[in-house]
Amino acid sequence: MRKKGLFAVLGLSLLLLLAACNNSASNEQDAQDEQDTQDIKEMVHEYSTGSFDDVTASITSHELIVTDNGKETSIQLPEEEFFISIAPFVETTHPCAIHSLTGCQGELVGQEFNVFIQDEEGNVVVDEIMTTPANGFIDLWLPRDQTFQVKIEHDGKTTESEISTYEGDDTCVTTMQLT
Repeated sequence: MRKKGLFAVLGLSLLLLLAACNNSASNEQDAQDEQDTQDIKEMVHEYSTGSFDDVTASITSHELIVTDNGKETSIQLPEEEFFISIAPFVETTHPCAIHSLTGCQGELVGQEFNVFIQDEEGNVVVDEIMTTPANGFIDLWLPRDQTFQVKIEHDGKTTESEISTYEGDDTCVTTMQLT
């Protein structure tokens, strides 16, 4: 009887040890995934706001594509977040679907905008004042596979639109005219 009890305790201890090791490995993977996501976001931000020679970068619904001196590299975007860039305008815009981080140029550079975004259930996702960098775009990371209502205000003018973050959706929004 004592042997059975000892084996039960040893077996339980082994299971707990394996679970702890597995949990530790899972936690390490989660931390690595979070770091990878942060690194990709920083890379996208640098291409969006920087100035580069012989480098182009564009972003689709699922990957960042960088071409450096003719060599193309594709980097998968985070699974849970979708990048979208909006260029509110008054007079000048351009047609666009896939955002060129190093080439698209919006009209309103260095301007402050009140940006309000809510999901289909009315939950507020963004409610802040944002300033456009030198490219005139507002860059956002939103949850994937959802539809959002966007309202942007600037200098007494407003624009509203619906956007979505599904696979294949546009990452460049140049249709929001302030009136």
